Amino acid sequence: MPYCKQLAVHYNVKQTLTYILNPDKTDERILTASINCMTEPEFAYTQMKAVYEQFSKRSYDSPKQKNGKSSVKAIHLIMSFADKENVSPELALKIGKAFVRKMFGDDAQAVIATHINAEHIHNHILINSYSLSGKRFYENQTTLRQARETANGVCRAFGVTPALNFENKGRSISYFEWQHKKKGTSWKEHIRQAIDNLIPAVYSVDDLLSELEGKGFTVKRDKHIYIKAPGQQRSVSLWTLGEDYTEESLNARILWRMVGGENAIKHFSNTEIERAYISVIGEVRILAEQNKKVKRRCDTNAPYSPKNDLDIYRLSAQLTVINRDSIASIGDLEGRIDRLSAEHKAMQEQLSDKLLKQEKVQALIHQSEYYFENADKSDLSAEDNNRLEICKSSMQANDIESLDDIIAWRERNNKLLSEIAELKNSIYKKKNRLALYADIRDTYKDISGGDYISKLVEEEKLHREQEHKKQPHKKKHNR
Repeated sequence: MPYCKQLAVHYNVKQTLTYILNPDKTDERILTASINCMTEPEFAYTQMKAVYEQFSKRSYDSPKQKNGKSSVKAIHLIMSFADKENVSPELALKIGKAFVRKMFGDDAQAVIATHINAEHIHNHILINSYSLSGKRFYENQTTLRQARETANGVCRAFGVTPALNFENKGRSISYFEWQHKKKGTSWKEHIRQAIDNLIPAVYSVDDLLSELEGKGFTVKRDKHIYIKAPGQQRSVSLWTLGEDYTEESLNARILWRMVGGENAIKHFSNTEIERAYISVIGEVRILAEQNKKVKRRCDTNAPYSPKNDLDIYRLSAQLTVINRDSIASIGDLEGRIDRLSAEHKAMQEQLSDKLLKQEKVQALIHQSEYYFENADKSDLSAEDNNRLEICKSSMQANDIESLDDIIAWRERNNKLLSEIAELKNSIYKKKNRLALYADIRDTYKDISGGDYISKLVEEEKLHREQEHKKQPHKKKHNR
């Protein structure tokens, strides 16, 4: 949910650019990007100045007028993210770049910088008030509203919860919703089916929620997880969908599919942690057979039985991992979690650095190719000439003088792409193993503390009490 603020820059564009691109605030300018200009303050200012003066016929350096009627030289947007959104600096920069292209188009001149020096991550975006094609951008309440709507849409695409919904006020009921009401089908059942269909293809609850959003569902994380289907008016909480759809149950269902089931267990080392798991699996199976625990199915399409019980499946899956990875003790497990966490963090930082480098190399290649394709043409428009000058500046800064010089940059780009793909795969595997180990750690603490079985019994007791309270209501209703 980024909060967007918009400011008009009437003078001192260079000063604003210098502030935005401050190396101390942007990790030595690693967290910066630009569109149709360069990311150094001096170069960006010169390139924006040339475009502005060509179309406005006014000086970019003119001071602020005393009568308050100074022309707007640039628009400064600030996009702030709340801490609870857990938006990384790299993701914030991607959102900023996507926002500029969506809001202002591909021919806008813009500098985007993600600042990490404050308590919350925020983007600074400076837009030249004229585009390369001469289109003028304005700063007013209407454009601010459009900016906020655009930011919401971009955030949804990146899986970030958007801000207040400014769109579609007063919209009538959708055809989907009308059809749903006409048939009398359940919104909850529709959401359950969507979740069940996605379970085989995801690797975590976060993946599941992202996939749902990609299919048009609205997801909100608060104390609980709330989901709204396309066309549905109100969100429903996951826990109201049933025991199989709580966050804990979904994690277990995904875990069981990932591990592979009973055929993975070959032998046991008779360690303390394995003995504890085997003992509690036996106790849970007895509870299930005697109907003394809340029925939780792993396969929602199959009848309930101890063989199809979610708790037993989850414990068996975790025991499989313990045995497969030769986890000797809880101390051994916690040591592995610490090492995996540190490795995962280091790999994420390495990936972020490579992604930013690759994007800049790719942009330089595109600029160079455009320059050599168009430099000798005599019938270029003002927009094309401006673009050529920008490309030329970038090439000079990187010692590109001929087509042959681009070959080395293409090789560098291909190498970075290969390294990025390999790193993403390693991070994915590391993240999955870390999730498995953390789940085993938390479960084992319940088992060793003697709380696991008592918790299941307490759940069944509470479940029966709730069912009992419903009975008088049902009898009264039947009269």
